[in-house]
Amino acid sequence: MLPWLVAVAFFMESLDTTILNTAVPAIAAALRVAPLSMKSVLASYTLSLAVFIPISGWMADRFGTRRVFASAIGLFTLGSFLCGVSSNIHVLVACRILQGGGGAMMVPVGRLTLVRTFAKSELVRAMSFVAIPSLVAPMLGPLAGGLIVGYFHWRVIFFLNIPIGLMGLYMVYLHLPDCREEHTHPLDVAGFLLFGSGVGLLSYVLEVFGEHTLTGRAMLGLLALAALLLAGYGIRAARTTFPLLRLSLFRIRTFRAAVSGSFFTRLGIGGIPFLFPLLYQVGLGFTPIQSGVLLMPQAVAAMSLKLIITKILARVGYRGVLISNTAILGLLIILFATIGADTPVPLIVTQTFCFGFFTSLQYTSMNTLVYADVTEDQTSSASTIASTMQQMSISFGVASASLATAFFIPDRFHSSAPEMIHGIHQAFLVLGALTVLSTIIFGGLKRGDGDSVSEGQVPHPA
Repeated sequence: MLPWLVAVAFFMESLDTTILNTAVPAIAAALRVAPLSMKSVLASYTLSLAVFIPISGWMADRFGTRRVFASAIGLFTLGSFLCGVSSNIHVLVACRILQGGGGAMMVPVGRLTLVRTFAKSELVRAMSFVAIPSLVAPMLGPLAGGLIVGYFHWRVIFFLNIPIGLMGLYMVYLHLPDCREEHTHPLDVAGFLLFGSGVGLLSYVLEVFGEHTLTGRAMLGLLALAALLLAGYGIRAARTTFPLLRLSLFRIRTFRAAVSGSFFTRLGIGGIPFLFPLLYQVGLGFTPIQSGVLLMPQAVAAMSLKLIITKILARVGYRGVLISNTAILGLLIILFATIGADTPVPLIVTQTFCFGFFTSLQYTSMNTLVYADVTEDQTSSASTIASTMQQMSISFGVASASLATAFFIPDRFHSSAPEMIHGIHQAFLVLGALTVLSTIIFGGLKRGDGDSVSEGQVPHPA
């Protein structure tokens, strides 16, 4: 039952994100803001994850996985309710941050429980099994979001998490093992403040860039301050015995390639789910339901791949898969710039299906390569760093997609449909090129890297 329990957490997070993407134009209209301004609603959640994930491993070690996991589901459910009753975009963003605080403990602690329960030789199979139920959410989410917006109210989107959260709490107390450490090190409070402040400030600058609310000098000053805070954390992490994030893990080649490559790859891929609904609904004039249907092939393709991914990695290897697959993803994103009013729907479906297939292969490969050469006592820190960097890249990816689009349209508040289509097309070109460039990072891998998790061999510590 443990994989299914963790899948409930993944399902909640995936359902919340995919439903919300489809509803972005409708929520923007209801709250009287520009569609591109909705990036703050999406990015604030993932930013909250990035800030609070670093303490999730310590919390699980100190208080036990059962208590932390249950508290996380409860906080996520409460945040969902508050999002549903929000009256303006500022309150909604604040509630999304609260919701992200729950998600920051929920998914990483669930993944950590799997890593500690299953042997490395079974890790790919276990994670793939957990991902299958959670992939139902991305498959149903876009259509469910369209149906809710079309026939009910956008607030229902957040209320859906309440019964799922209650069921998750019930399953936690029945089936989740209570893993904890007898002796835990002190929490790096200073490191948490330095890292959280630096990442939060950097994200804020990306959010307001292009909004014309700050002068260029002010934004440069904030960027310099963010860099100073993050550099300060790097210095502290090198000198303290128990840092918030063990940056020394980046000395391991496979870990470094997996985390760094994941970060830069997701900068290009992370903003695509935000752009699709804008292209379909604002640009091409599709209804929310039609837009949701057009997003479903991506999840269907991702779900189908899970059954064969172990064989692909065993045959081709991590280096071959990640280099070729990243380049393919970049080209597919560039091809999305050809979608217009005259594009046949079957062609759009085919392109989306292919994108979902290769995206799933990319994510699973990067997520499992993280653990290829880490030792038993490093798994908690490795999981924390990987999850933190993943959420940071998604948050920055949404901001980058919005910025790239806004750069190519004359007025983001009153842009016409052709202008919106042009801006999104140019954003696809920029994000696709960025994704192709990220293949350079995976070139540092060697043949045979990752065999310990793709073929069941016992890895040697790096």
